[in-house]
Amino acid sequence: MLGGHRALDFLNTWRNPGEPVETLTDGAALAEWLAGVGLLGEAELARLRRKFGEAAMDAAAAEARRFREWARDWLGRWRESPAGRFERELETLNKLLAREDRERQVVKGAGGLEIREVPRFDSASSLLSLLAADVADLITREDPALVRECSGDCTLWFVDRTRSHRRIYCSAALCGNRAKVAAFRERQRE
Repeated sequence: MLGGHRALDFLNTWRNPGEPVETLTDGAALAEWLAGVGLLGEAELARLRRKFGEAAMDAAAAEARRFREWARDWLGRWRESPAGRFERELETLNKLLAREDRERQVVKGAGGLEIREVPRFDSASSLLSLLAADVADLITREDPALVRECSGDCTLWFVDRTRSHRRIYCSAALCGNRAKVAAFRERQRE
């Protein structure tokens, strides 16, 4: 998780630094990713997988991959022109957000009784509303100028939260180190 925002980590699910790797290969991989980033708990995902079945979860993963490519394209244009006209894109995003249904429950919390909103999913494809919510959060809360693609060998995305806002690599340990080694070798050749 190098993106600094879950929406960017979602965009990064198709590539590890330096090598193309699809990580959302099927419904099980999508469920594992959703649990890994804390969007849903392991027990809830296991229940949903039993409820919807493997084929429906695989179809949701395929739809998530299509959504990811759509979001990558749109977010690239949004970064370049944040004030642009994105009515169709917002309409698409809002349709995905509308798939989520929430119910309120009164539960015992640390400080006594509290109201908690719990997502209710009617189909495996409604899980995409969680991903759409992260993209919506990104475009409404983050500065587009600080959303960047790695300048190294990979195309991972990240939010530059450094004080100077001059970060250019997804990770100093991965792409940054590779670039330093390459520059060192080039200087040695000269």
